Amino acid sequence: MIEYASISTHILDTVSGEPARGVYVRLERRDADGWSMIAEGHTDDDGRLREWAPINAWQAGGYRLVFYVEPYLGGNAFFPEITVAFHVHDPKRHYHVPLLLSPYGYTTYRGS
Repeated sequence: MIEYASISTHILDTVSGEPARGVYVRLERRDADGWSMIAEGHTDDDGRLREWAPINAWQAGGYRLVFYVEPYLGGNAFFPEITVAFHVHDPKRHYHVPLLLSPYGYTTYRGS
């Protein structure tokens, strides 16, 4: 059985009021050599990614989620990708990093 880190994300399209389906997301960790990818995936029909990062790569430190939103928003997207950097202090806690998305802006926060 594969064990996953306790991190999730959820993308909501604030214009349509619907989940953002099929958005490609990468999870990267910062180390001495810079950023390295530890997981990647596409949001599901509910706009969520969960149980996607391997537990063996999850530890205290710096991380970032890179959301490739241009294919979802279309070629005229003002923000073709959105990077949200954050710090994990306690890898035993759950980290939920949602994204509220529109063509000309976005909001994020630490959820639960």
